Amino acid sequence: MSGEIARRPEDVPAVFAARFNSGVPAAVTEMYEDGAVFVPRPGTAVSGDGIGRANAEFLGLGLPITVRPRHTYVSGDLALLVVDWVIDGVDVRGERVRVEGTATDVARRGPDGGWRYVIDNPFGVAAPA
Repeated sequence: MSGEIARRPEDVPAVFAARFNSGVPAAVTEMYEDGAVFVPRPGTAVSGDGIGRANAEFLGLGLPITVRPRHTYVSGDLALLVVDWVIDGVDVRGERVRVEGTATDVARRGPDGGWRYVIDNPFGVAAPA
């Protein structure tokens, strides 16, 4: 899926949510630049193919994500994004699920003008389990 890409840093969360809610893993993976880091659990960072595998766990719930940006701070081609998010509902196994956090993310404007994650830290300052 080569779809919409964020053209402004403040659009990154909404574009990510739209891609996540499409249920297409490749659409989500396209939101990350090469060499990006994703933190699927506090204290655990993955990169490369690990990003797709870790996001697939969240996508596998079969539930939409809702995002609410709090802050966007930009310096040149870098942006710090602080975003509240929640995945809530009954998953594909019929179990009640609620996963939420306040992300502290870093995005960068690429050569094509699109903004992508460099660091996606969905649980922000949460301590490792």
